[in-house]
Amino acid sequence: MTNPPGTNLDLTALLAKGWADRGDFPDAEYERASAFYQGMRSHDERLRRVRERASGMIGEWTGRVPRDVGSFGTRLNLETSDLDLGIGFPVEGRARLMAALAGSAEFLGERYTRFSTTRLVFAFTVDDVQIDLSALTEDDFAVACRMLDEIDQTMTSDERVCHTWVKHLLRAGGRLEDYAAWKLVTYRRFCPEFNWVPIPEKTGG
Repeated sequence: MTNPPGTNLDLTALLAKGWADRGDFPDAEYERASAFYQGMRSHDERLRRVRERASGMIGEWTGRVPRDVGSFGTRLNLETSDLDLGIGFPVEGRARLMAALAGSAEFLGERYTRFSTTRLVFAFTVDDVQIDLSALTEDDFAVACRMLDEIDQTMTSDERVCHTWVKHLLRAGGRLEDYAAWKLVTYRRFCPEFNWVPIPEKTGG
């Protein structure tokens, strides 16, 4: 497959490697990637405001405090990114949760989180930003929070720049299946027992 203009990176090799870091980037490529990454940060304040509003709505509906489990929370978002928020909720209370969200959020389906557990996924919109809400089991939510803490504490700034640039290049090159796969590599690296592939396949975001 050919690369989009403006890069000499071997994207297929990086996909096979499952990670990208500073050593994979020539200096000129890294400078472009860093400039792009800083440009993405210009969207942070608006997305933070939207996330705060959405989190408050979720708290009112569910009685649970959500956590950002998506690319904005890990600082790997593109400008078109939606927001992915998660809560822990008892499995035996899922019917009650469905009733609480009826009329406020669209139910997207049940998706696997681990081989033995699932999460319920809902969507709603705040200020033209799609909010995807995952209701995980309480144990899975605790694991996800530990994973996100580790990403926050150990993923370097260079790694964030490189990951986001590859993500951008894949999308710009129309490699949408590879783009979807690349969005998941960070979670798989830090929490391989989780399966974030949606069931059925998500169409947006």
